[in-house]
Amino acid sequence: MFSWLKKIFSKENKSPKNPEDAYLVTITDEYVKVEHPRRATESICWEEINEIWLINTDDGPLLPDVFLALVGEKGGCLIPQGANGFDEVYDIVSKYNGFNFENVIKSMACADNQRFILWGRNI
Repeated sequence: MFSWLKKIFSKENKSPKNPEDAYLVTITDEYVKVEHPRRATESICWEEINEIWLINTDDGPLLPDVFLALVGEKGGCLIPQGANGFDEVYDIVSKYNGFNFENVIKSMACADNQRFILWGRNI
């Protein structure tokens, strides 16, 4: 067997099957942190979140193409849909008063580069 085929199909191949698998999402009572081997670590305290967005890109399937963005004045973090922890964070923020479920549906039906506001502290 060709060596490159053996490497791809070998049980020893430990590369992630999905690009979202490379993200490590840490959730505590105080903050959310997102780590990736090729990106700077991002974090935000729950109380500092001012806006929540779904950001769609046309980068899939080789890269994540839908991100949950938690935005504050001093920074924020992007959590790709499909990453371990995405559903838990979504469950928490979807309970925020005024959360826009209609824009979640619009985002899921969209394959273009587009942003959808889900919640805002001053909206």
